[in-house]
Amino acid sequence: MSDSNTTYFSNPSHFILLGIPGLETVHVWISIPFSAMYIITVLANFTILFIVKIDVALHEPMYYFLCMLAVTDLVLSTATIPKMLSIFWFNSREIGFNACLAQLYFIHSSSVIESGIFVAMGFDRYVAICHPLRHSAILNNHMVAKISLAVVLRGGILILPCTFVARHWPYCRTNIIPYTQCEHMDVVRLACADVRVSSYYGLFLQICMSGLDVFFITVSYIQILRAIFRLPTKEARLKTFGTCTSHICVILTFYIPTVFSSLTARFGDNIPLYFYILISNIYLLVPPMLNPIIYGVRTKQIRDRLLRLFIQKGT
Repeated sequence: MSDSNTTYFSNPSHFILLGIPGLETVHVWISIPFSAMYIITVLANFTILFIVKIDVALHEPMYYFLCMLAVTDLVLSTATIPKMLSIFWFNSREIGFNACLAQLYFIHSSSVIESGIFVAMGFDRYVAICHPLRHSAILNNHMVAKISLAVVLRGGILILPCTFVARHWPYCRTNIIPYTQCEHMDVVRLACADVRVSSYYGLFLQICMSGLDVFFITVSYIQILRAIFRLPTKEARLKTFGTCTSHICVILTFYIPTVFSSLTARFGDNIPLYFYILISNIYLLVPPMLNPIIYGVRTKQIRDRLLRLFIQKGT
């Protein structure tokens, strides 16, 4: 006999996103910094794309990868923030089943792609510092295109099983997700099945992104530091290391919130739900906003080109 309190549906028409449970009364106030961050994200990343496009001197591997990062940040932000704001402003909590899976796919694939871009940037810095005379030969346009394609395909393909399996789980009891967006484990936890396959695959992706990618970046920087310490003067060492600071800053901005959010989800049983949701939103909102700002402030070529652009408009 079936349980009368259980509603079983293999393919729900929609899910309900609650936003930030416990902070419903201040949703409108929370939306103010969120919307401001989204506006800054869009403007800053489009500015990076525009500057690189119009300045031929910036048509180099590092700036091509930076453009990829800007596009990925725009996709990640646009996949999440507009729905968040509709929840906060209009109490529009429904999200279609397919739209939820699409949001899940874009959130996680963008994160994996972004991690791959950081590896590519690390490789670019390694070649530029350790093999400067061969940089243009090693990282020619053809090689940059192949690396870029590999990064995008890796991110796109690795997340497909998550979406495919989540679509075919049987769901029951509730279609309520107590968060601001659809993420992989938040969706599959609603399934009436043993979802260990999804859980293990999600852990595999975490190892791939936060493990292997960080390992490759670390290896690159070990070689970079060895080359820097062999330089004859302190000024030369500082100048060379200065070309890496933007990359190091965006890596820390990306990986620290991601790892902290993952650890909080797995081990933070006593942490209030609203605090966990705010932390998980940080890694979706802050890195896309800070990445172009960091590169704009720390990279002399971009900073100078931006200043020239404003000076030309002012004259």
